[in-house]
Amino acid sequence: MDYGLISLTISAVLPKFHPPPCSTQENCKEASTLQIWVLYICLLLTSLGSGCIRPCVVTFAADQIDMTKSSVAARSWNLFNWYYFSMGMATLAALTLVVYIQDNVGWGWGLAIPTIAMALSIVAFLVGSPLYNRIKPRGSPLVRLAQVIVAAVRKRKEVVPADPALLYENRELDAAISLHERLLHTNQFKNSFSCTDCRWFDKAAIVTGNDATDSNTPNLWRVATVHRVEELKSIIRLFPIWAAGISVFASSSHSRSFTIQQARTMDRHLSHSFQFPPASLAIFGVISLLIGLVLYERLFVPFARRFTRNPSGITYLQRIGIGLVINILATVVASVIEIKRKAVAAERNLLDDPKAIIPISVFWLVPQFSLHGTAEVFAFVGLLEFLYDQSPESMRSTAAALYWIAISTGDYVGTLMVSLVHKHSGKKSNWLPDRNLNRGRLENYYWLVTATQVINLLYYLICSWLYTYKTLEEVSEICEEVEELAGDKIPSMILDGRNGHGEVELGRNELA
Repeated sequence: MDYGLISLTISAVLPKFHPPPCSTQENCKEASTLQIWVLYICLLLTSLGSGCIRPCVVTFAADQIDMTKSSVAARSWNLFNWYYFSMGMATLAALTLVVYIQDNVGWGWGLAIPTIAMALSIVAFLVGSPLYNRIKPRGSPLVRLAQVIVAAVRKRKEVVPADPALLYENRELDAAISLHERLLHTNQFKNSFSCTDCRWFDKAAIVTGNDATDSNTPNLWRVATVHRVEELKSIIRLFPIWAAGISVFASSSHSRSFTIQQARTMDRHLSHSFQFPPASLAIFGVISLLIGLVLYERLFVPFARRFTRNPSGITYLQRIGIGLVINILATVVASVIEIKRKAVAAERNLLDDPKAIIPISVFWLVPQFSLHGTAEVFAFVGLLEFLYDQSPESMRSTAAALYWIAISTGDYVGTLMVSLVHKHSGKKSNWLPDRNLNRGRLENYYWLVTATQVINLLYYLICSWLYTYKTLEEVSEICEEVEELAGDKIPSMILDGRNGHGEVELGRNELA
């Protein structure tokens, strides 16, 4: 959501790419080498800062509240919806208030205001830090995954016992990485298309004569607990669904490029003296996102809950699937609008004039932005929530990082698609020409994106049909069951239950 700030920086530092209106050519200065270096350093620092903040902020916010099944089911609001809502409000402010100040007051203040806002946020974070619920890191999750793989490879010739109870478990060892929930053994691994034996990773939890399991700290490169094996399984199960999100992000990347080129050729007048800025069309997507999140939270979820009996209204996978369908509709609308724009240009004999203003309102582009914003409400937020909920408790920041990696990868894939189409669609009738968009075939590119999205939807439907939600036990469930059985007679059993020791009822995550 830093697109507004990044665009401000690019426009301010590189005026030769986006020259400001000036009375004489002498007033327009090219960016110096120093300015270009400042631009690259700013973009690098922005990327580094975003990479550190984004994967952690949503999981840190979740650490401040009770995210157990019973608490989430009773809650009247969704953390992820409002997290995305706050991000949308920040983006809307960057695209409206900051842009207005930049154009009417000056570029210095236009860039100073986001800087001041970031400084104030740092102060607020530091002042409130004593009140935060901070969970100390307990080792690298990537190392744990590697340990499971190495242990499984070492025991590749061992036979997995038919009874999962014979596999190695050590709740004291896993207590630090399973504060609120412990993963249970699963036999299914249905959506891992590359795995021929769904129980192969269980070999890492086989106890042999060479394994020193009497100690609380065994050699984890030789033997792994069931919980750690299930961590690896859970992460691998996420990848097919995660990969489907990449295509969605790739298809929406053009909304920040080609639509601006289209808008520059269309009638942008709101009044005789005021024209709507082409780059500001993105606010309609943000507004649709904000309105959609509120309607989803307050109207859609209560309505769907009556039929599904699901506290979340619909499952994460259903929410993502609806977003994929809306995203396909958005690219179809984009293609139809481009056909209409070129038809009007042909009627007025303006196809060969790339600088001509075609007498068609720029607000014909609003529906596709609104649909993209609505698709975000379902697909984007749903994917983030899915990755958080279905990842192991100790790897939720890693799962959140996967979400942002999907966005970045999608942007790269979108760029690759544009480059390939531009290169191979021909010179005389290039779909994406360098200069005259009116003589291009942008609508064909949109149809190509639509086709890839349909294929991606079919792929997603298969993956979601095969997906098995993680099976776990929660500390709260252990406590409730032990307290119900023991009452006030055996307080020591309750203490053991809170630490993960005691009989539990195996259950499935009903919220997902």
